[in-house]
Amino acid sequence: MHILLVEDDVLLGDGLRAGLRQLGFQVDWVRDGNAAETELRTRSYAAAVLDLGLPFKDGIEVLAAIRRAGVAVPVLILTARDAVPDRIRALDMGADDYIVKPIDLHELAARLRALVRRACGQSQECLRAQDVILDPAAHSVLRLGQPVALSSREFALLHAFMLHADRVLSREQLEQHLYSWGQEVESNAIEVHIHNLRRKLGNALIQTVRGVGYIVLREAPNP
Repeated sequence: MHILLVEDDVLLGDGLRAGLRQLGFQVDWVRDGNAAETELRTRSYAAAVLDLGLPFKDGIEVLAAIRRAGVAVPVLILTARDAVPDRIRALDMGADDYIVKPIDLHELAARLRALVRRACGQSQECLRAQDVILDPAAHSVLRLGQPVALSSREFALLHAFMLHADRVLSREQLEQHLYSWGQEVESNAIEVHIHNLRRKLGNALIQTVRGVGYIVLREAPNP
């Protein structure tokens, strides 16, 4: 899951980025409001964690600007501002969640998963497609009730497919799910990961849509 972290406190931002990466997130980190707005307007993220007290442009201004521009990314406000009017204003401006610092890292991760799940129309934590069950919190995958060992990239790719089950995802979209800034992406990386997933989960789960991308169907197609 690829998220944007917007936090101007260097120590806190570095700790959140490192902790979320350990929990399986791909994290891009910016430290001011202008950079945050640019990123959210031009790149695709599963969610954003947004501080309010930012240099150059306040977090509320960033939120208002991206909502006016039609950017629908789920936004979790993480701030030291604990006054009720601040919470009401942020939520009314389009925030999806509001948390006052400090927060437990695992709670933050759970809230992010919930935001993304709801944004993708998924009602339950565990995702199901055909004979495969993926548990994002436990970082586990079952096929026909049996555990399947996946690499971190394979898990992230499968998670993206299952969050967007029944939708075609392009190679570019999949790369944005898997890689954050500065990570080298080999030209055939997506194809290699998909090959490995098919080998472990069966060829029927991930279908190729020629000239467009790939799709995971929630229900197996009729033979």
